[in-house]
Amino acid sequence: MRFLLMNNLELAYTLLPLQLWNTLYMVLLSTLFACILGIPLGIFLTITAKGSIKPHPLCYKILEAVVNIGRSFPFAILMIALIPLTRWVVGTSLGTTAAIVPLTLAAAPFLARLVENNLKEVDEHLLEAAIVMGSSTWQIITKVLLPEALPSLIATVTLTLINVIGYSAMAGLVGGGGLGQVAIQYGYNRFNTFIMVTTVILLILLVQAFQILGFFLSKQILKKRGKSGCHD
Repeated sequence: MRFLLMNNLELAYTLLPLQLWNTLYMVLLSTLFACILGIPLGIFLTITAKGSIKPHPLCYKILEAVVNIGRSFPFAILMIALIPLTRWVVGTSLGTTAAIVPLTLAAAPFLARLVENNLKEVDEHLLEAAIVMGSSTWQIITKVLLPEALPSLIATVTLTLINVIGYSAMAGLVGGGGLGQVAIQYGYNRFNTFIMVTTVILLILLVQAFQILGFFLSKQILKKRGKSGCHD
C-alpha cells in the first residue's frame, strides 16, 4: 500500500506540474484569441442590431448565423471537424498548441453572444446623448459602450475562460495535452483513482482562482467608478 502511494506521488510529481503549465498555456492563449475574435464580433452584433446606432439587418443576420452555428457544435465534434484546419494552421492536429485552434473557435462565438448582451445593457440615454453631441460610431464604441460595460465584460471574459478550462479537459481525449489528458490517460484508462482525483482537484482550484480574480477586477472597477461618480 505504501509502495503504491509513493508510486502515485512520484507519478503526480512527474506529470502534473508540466501538464498544469500546458493547461494554462492552452487556456490563456485560447481565451486571448477568443477575445480578439469574439469581442469585435459582439460589438458588430450590437451596433448592427435593429434600433441600434448602425442598424444593418442583413449584416446582423449573417453575424448571428455565424455565432449560432459556432455555439451549436458540441466541442468534441468541433475538435474532430477542425482537424484539417488545425493541421493547416499549426502543422499537426495533436498536442497542446494544436488544441488552441478548436478551443479558440469554440470560445469565440460564446464570448461574442455574451459581449452583445453586455453592450445592450448600457443605458440608452448615454447612447442618445453621445449621438446628439455628434460622436462618431467609433467614439460611441470606445468612449461609451466599452467603458460602461467594462465590469460586465470582465465577468464575461472570466466566464469564457472557465468554459475554456472545461473544453481543455475534453481536448485530452484527442491528445490535446494538459490536465485532461493526464486524467484520461493515467487516471481513467489505468484505473488510478489518486491521479484522477488529484487532477480534478487541480482543475477545480484553477477555475476558482480565475473566478476570484475576475470578480476582484470587476469589483475594483465598480468601486473606482463609484468613487469617481461621488467626486464628480
